[in-house]
Amino acid sequence: MKIWIDITNAPHVRFFKNIIEYFQEEGEELIVTARKFGDIHRLMDLFGFEFESIGKHGVTLAEKLEENTRRSYELSKLIIKEKPDVAVSKHSIELPRVTFGLGIPSVYILDNEHALAANKLTLPLCDRIIMPHAIDVWDIVRLGADPNKIQRYQGTSEIIHFKNFQYNENIFQDMGLDLKKSKTILMRPEPSLASYLDTNCRESVLSPIVEILKEYANILVIPRFKEQSEIFQDYENVTIIKPPVDTFSLMRKCDLMIGAGGTMNREAAISGTPVISCYPGDLLSVDKFYIQRGLMYRSLDVDEIVNIALRLLVNDDRDKKLVTDDLFEVIIDNIYEASGQPRKYTAINSPKLLLK
Repeated sequence: MKIWIDITNAPHVRFFKNIIEYFQEEGEELIVTARKFGDIHRLMDLFGFEFESIGKHGVTLAEKLEENTRRSYELSKLIIKEKPDVAVSKHSIELPRVTFGLGIPSVYILDNEHALAANKLTLPLCDRIIMPHAIDVWDIVRLGADPNKIQRYQGTSEIIHFKNFQYNENIFQDMGLDLKKSKTILMRPEPSLASYLDTNCRESVLSPIVEILKEYANILVIPRFKEQSEIFQDYENVTIIKPPVDTFSLMRKCDLMIGAGGTMNREAAISGTPVISCYPGDLLSVDKFYIQRGLMYRSLDVDEIVNIALRLLVNDDRDKKLVTDDLFEVIIDNIYEASGQPRKYTAINSPKLLLK
């Protein structure tokens, strides 16, 4: 079987890591494509994955349209030549359009119901849509998705990031961090360049929060791009973390996560680290999933965020447990089923994952 995987965002590299490795071990043929954006290429190289670099990210609306059109064309030339049996992506705009046009079955992993433009362009063209129970089916169907093609699971897409994860207790020492205070907070700025969020990439909602909390804890910031690094580079007691690093061990080792994005907030919640979300856009259903279970707090008010943070730094709040479906098994089964080929191995049981 020949499988095409398209990667368009840095977190998707970790998302597909175990899936790529599984198919490599099974002897299946893989075509992996990735656009030039953020840390995608560096992470792909870090994991030792071979890939075709096709296309890049556009900033303005005009650039997004131009780059999307150009990338669709370049991908179509490659896929016409390679003739894969099935294709899979997570929020790739181009893959569903190319596969639909060429009659190739596609599996699409969805976790953002607010990415309206992208969803309208892709969902009507997908053969299989895998999404969390947390997302209302109507929010997807009204954008053109066929309800008969939707498969839901308990949890969020980030649970697959922790498959085979081994925690490094000495992550601070291994990174050579000079931490002067007893408590440490990890922070992640907002996705300013995303099409679904209208923000200035040279400003951050985290700035006033950092200004206060740097007096009480070590602050580690993982920026998304150069402009965000510059926002925080002159603060005392603030360390800029340059990817790629073992973010899972890092967030688990920290006492608190404060994030203006989504993926790392949810990863921290899964790892057991208390999380405060200050995402400046509309709250996603997958974030509500963790808030409802007491694994994440949400506020846009600086004073409230600081008060919650100080309380969480004093009171260790890591005893909550999370039960989810095995998303890895769900995805692998769907890829084989979509291709029309039998899976070489099927787990006798697909147990729930119990995560601390």
